[in-house]
Parts: sequence; C-alpha cells; structure tokens
Amino acid sequence: MRHWKLSLLLYSCVAVSLLSCGRRTAAEPQTAGDSLFMKYSTLLSIAEYDGYILATIKNPWKPGKLLHRYVLVDRGERIVDRGERIVDRGESFPDATVIEVPIQRAAVFTTVHCALLTEFGLGDRIVGVADSKYIKIPYIHEQIAKGRIVDCGNGLNPVVEKIMDIKPDVIMLSPFENSGGYGKTEEIGIPLIECAEYMETSPLGRAEWMRFYGLLFGVGEKADAMFHEVDSCYTALKQQATEAGEGRSVIVDKVVGSVWYMPGGRSTIGQMIQDAGGRYPWANDEQSGSLALPFESVLERGGESDVWMLRYSSDHEWDYRELLSGHQGYGQLRAFREKEVYGCNVEQSKFYEETPFHPNYLLNDFIQILHPDIIGTSSLRYYKKLKE
Repeated sequence: MRHWKLSLLLYSCVAVSLLSCGRRTAAEPQTAGDSLFMKYSTLLSIAEYDGYILATIKNPWKPGKLLHRYVLVDRGERIVDRGERIVDRGESFPDATVIEVPIQRAAVFTTVHCALLTEFGLGDRIVGVADSKYIKIPYIHEQIAKGRIVDCGNGLNPVVEKIMDIKPDVIMLSPFENSGGYGKTEEIGIPLIECAEYMETSPLGRAEWMRFYGLLFGVGEKADAMFHEVDSCYTALKQQATEAGEGRSVIVDKVVGSVWYMPGGRSTIGQMIQDAGGRYPWANDEQSGSLALPFESVLERGGESDVWMLRYSSDHEWDYRELLSGHQGYGQLRAFREKEVYGCNVEQSKFYEETPFHPNYLLNDFIQILHPDIIGTSSLRYYKKLKE
C-alpha cells in the first residue's frame, strides 16, 4: 500500500507542476530594509527599501567577497548620472548596478534563462541571444527567423555591435571563476546580470533564484507562486523517498576525453541523489562542482554500483554497443554488465532548459530509477533505460 501511495504522489506531483506554472563592493544603504526571506539560497539576498530593492550576490569562489550588487528601481524613476550609478533619492551606490524594472528588453546568453522567461510568459522581452544552436526552444528560433530576436554569436565573445544595435536594457549571462571579466561586453555600458545560481549547492537553492528574476521582470508574485509549487513538490517527493528506505547505489555521467567528471558530494546532482535515497560512492566528498577522475578510480570506488545514470548528446538514442565504443573499460562496470544503464540524451530532451528551475522533475526520475520496486520507469521524463 505504501508503494502504491508513493507511485500516486510521484505522478500527481509532476502533473501539478506541469499545470502550474566579487568583483564589486557597494556602499551600504542609509536605512534598514525589509529582507525578502530566501528559504534555500546561500548566495543571494534581497532587501526592500523605500523606493528600491537591493539584491546582493555573494562570490561563490571567494568566501566573504561579493560578486555583484543590484539596485532595482521602478522604470520611470529619475536616475542621476546612470554611469555613476546614483539613485535620485539622496542615496548613492557607486559600486552597485542600477536596474530599471521591469526590464523590457533583454539579451539572454543562456538557454535556461530563455526557458524561464518564456515560462513566465515574457518571451517577447528577449531581443537577443547567444549560441542559438544550443537553445532548444522553438519560440526562440521562430523569432530569430522573423528577425525579432538577434543571435549575437558566441556567448564568451559576442558581437558587441549586434548587442548595441538591439539596445537591450540588460545582458543576462553566467559568470565563471577566473574568467578575467567579460571583455568588450563589459565596456559597452549595458548592465550585466550575473546569473550565478548554478553555483548553489542545493537544487532548491538554485531554483529559488527564479524569485530574483521575477522581480527583475515585474512578475515577482508569479515567480513566488511557481517556486512555492516547485518547493512543495520537491519536498513531498523527498519525504516519500525517505520513507521508502535505502535505494540502489549509483554512479553518474561518463568519461570525456581521458577524464570522468563525477558530480561532487555537495553538488546539486550529489544532493539530489541523496534526496532520492540513493547510495552514492562520493556522497561524503565536499566538492560542489565536478571531480575530474581517471577511469580506474571510478572503477575501484563505484564499479560495483547497481545503476549507472549518464548524460550524452546525440541525434539518436544510444545502445550498449555504442556506449562501449566510447570506452572499452565500461564493460567492467556492474551496471553495464547487468544492463542497468539509464541515459539522458540532452539533444532530445529539455534537461538543461527545465531542471535548474524545476528540480522536482529530475528528482522524480531519480526516485523511479533508484527505487524500481516502488514505481515503474514508463514515465521517466529525461532518462531512458539503454536498449540492448
């Protein structure tokens, strides 16, 4: 009976979710503000003051330092000397970035944020993208074909002339450690929104950033409601997985070149495996990123794992023969021998577009795979059992 109840919850929770939809330091504000409660995020804090909102992002690579601060002011509010970033209220933030909200025109350099804005119903505010070949959102490509959205080229080295031509209010991009800045993109005077949520160490901490993006685009209440739904579903699934007991052991991803990039124990994937009740050989590792391991280390530590879940990019579904052709050592893995390999083809799924802000979808897949006695695998969203 307990298994039947979990099965019902797993399916109904996903159904409900589908239907609902530093480099810089800054002067401190002169008066205390009301903090917007962030339930899970460890990098982002938001405080509301009289006439503006202050969002502060911690530097995920340098503890105790800030990555960026943003002052959000209502569109139409008079801003004195935007270049000096001074708010016309007698309060100055010489090292923060002033953003007029709601943002009306955005150049968005990441597929996941394009997906979030279209989910907000704000796809028409996207006027530019980067690396369009990696964006699997039909709306974006339709608008590019119509000339309403401009592909600004490579996200790491975009064509700044194209960006200037479309006159976006902001550029949304992902920061990287030791990137050396954003080159010419940083010099054209358009505010940069540093989307650092991927550095959060918990799935819900990452998803909670949708509330910040909602404030930027004037849909704060909608974003709060969406996050509440994600939080509720994820928490319910996690609880049911806990009640189901210990799940199967698992290894993740595959060899790239000569290295197997295994998620660290404190990464979002590592946390999600734990939340799904899985046994993960690197669960006690303290890394929040990926571990660069030789195949021999994976074989020694995780070679006898029950299940292998991997992501790959292809125009067709892989089988065991094709997987083995990539590395002959795979044949030594127990999960390979016993045909318990599950693949996620990121070219034929919306894995990268959906899972950062809807981790409950992915947790549902993990629970199904790691607890096969609880629920069948017929409705997996991203992963499929490899064909023999």
